[in-house]
Amino acid sequence: MNKLNYELFIAKRIIAAKQYKSSISSPIIKIAIIAIAIGMVIMMISIATGIGLQQKIREKLSGFNGHIQITNFDNNNSEITLIPVSKNQDFYPEFKEVRGIKNVQVFATKAGIIRTETDFEGIILKGVSNDYDWSFFKEYLVEGVLPNFDTDISFEVLISKEISNRLKINLGDEFNILFVKDDPSKAPWLRVVKAVGIYNSGFQDFDENFVIADIRHIQKMNRWEENEVGGFEVFITDFDEIKTKSQEVYEQTASTLNSQNIIEKYPAIFEWINLFDTNIYLIIAIMIFVAGINMITALLVLILERTQMVGILKALGSNNISVRKIFLYNAGYLILRGLFWGNLIGILLLVSQKYFGFISLNPETYYVNEVPVYINYEYIILLNVGTLLLCMLMLLIPSIIISRISPVKSIKFE
Repeated sequence: MNKLNYELFIAKRIIAAKQYKSSISSPIIKIAIIAIAIGMVIMMISIATGIGLQQKIREKLSGFNGHIQITNFDNNNSEITLIPVSKNQDFYPEFKEVRGIKNVQVFATKAGIIRTETDFEGIILKGVSNDYDWSFFKEYLVEGVLPNFDTDISFEVLISKEISNRLKINLGDEFNILFVKDDPSKAPWLRVVKAVGIYNSGFQDFDENFVIADIRHIQKMNRWEENEVGGFEVFITDFDEIKTKSQEVYEQTASTLNSQNIIEKYPAIFEWINLFDTNIYLIIAIMIFVAGINMITALLVLILERTQMVGILKALGSNNISVRKIFLYNAGYLILRGLFWGNLIGILLLVSQKYFGFISLNPETYYVNEVPVYINYEYIILLNVGTLLLCMLMLLIPSIIISRISPVKSIKFE
């Protein structure tokens, strides 16, 4: 039998011993296992929900704005597009000069007022064309269908659940939208449109304002040519490269055009969600520290409880390193038990939240209706490996106490 098997053999006998399970150290060991399991659950939840919330907010911001917007240079800081851009651009309809571009689509926006028999409210009409990627609104469509802009000018619109509830506009209803002309003395433009779909993104800042319609209405009211639009929305394949791609897009567009990514457009929101990373790191550090302290306590109790065994092993010729390995194997087993239960409970909770959404959030504060969950086995594996290694490293120091145990003093025969 080689040396490694000898140490592992004794560690297994200690773990399996009935006396060990009913000893003084048993409740302390159980507390240590529970602490590791709870710590793992909290770490998994913090990472899954933190990353999930970041991704959902990014997804919703880009769904309404694209990852990068290309518009004319002007002093307009509002959501309304005033100066048109020609569609005859080298990058449209396909951006060939920059890799990693998923889609380029045209848009235009115009301020209007929805007028019903009992109420009215200001909105932003966002005009899109048949090149529009509807995948975002497909996910959040709660009633009806998406508008069809493939034929002649369409009077179908997509409204939010927020606007529907406030103005009592139901699916299939026709309603009026008024648009003020450049000359206020003239009667406003009137568009009678039909709500064919209702969406609910949970991003209240957008839901209470945006109505999606045919861009040709805005072109007609603004007296633009058929090839003139408010701007372009560019979608990229990898959000992590948004700053790099934004710079590349800017360099590949005409000098009269400006490109702005959503991080630049909504800096406050992105500064806020970036704080989630700090919170996640802090939670992980605290949980691993607490789990490590509990394991150190359990290991010290195990060593003190087995002082006589340590003395006998030393008397039989075992060195300090071999005896330390026995207790470290024992501690490693306890850590793995804690990790197993932590993973089992954590994954069950995350999967339940992902598919049933039993924990809700206030969309006015968090921009989502329920806690979003991001489950990736890579971070789960890294979290387990990292926790195991750090806890084992923390246990190396208290295991040094074994070298101070004297065989002569520790061996007692009754």
